[in-house]
Amino acid sequence: MANKITTQSYFIKRLKDSGYLVYRLFDEYSESDPRNWTVMIDPGHASIFCTCYVNHGDMFGETYFEFYDGGQFIPEKFKLKTDSIEVIITYLVKYGINNKSELYNSKQNPKL
Repeated sequence: MANKITTQSYFIKRLKDSGYLVYRLFDEYSESDPRNWTVMIDPGHASIFCTCYVNHGDMFGETYFEFYDGGQFIPEKFKLKTDSIEVIITYLVKYGINNKSELYNSKQNPKL
């Protein structure tokens, strides 16, 4: 279960391995709340909030990701149901959120 993108640490690791800067924001929602965790992708530039929902809706076990940035890059609140980090990265790139952020590059390659 640790290697599922619905696991916050695995989701963050996979995005970081792909060159994204990701901040862990919150993961202590109540048991009755379908939100599992929230992270911020590309903080300081696109600042995309990504929330993972588990057991949301009528069917037990339904999971999806909601992306929101106030309409800067992503129109409305974009919901994506997938088990693949590659699909998530494809949509991030489609909306102009790529791993070439100046903030990311400055943290990874500090000037000596």
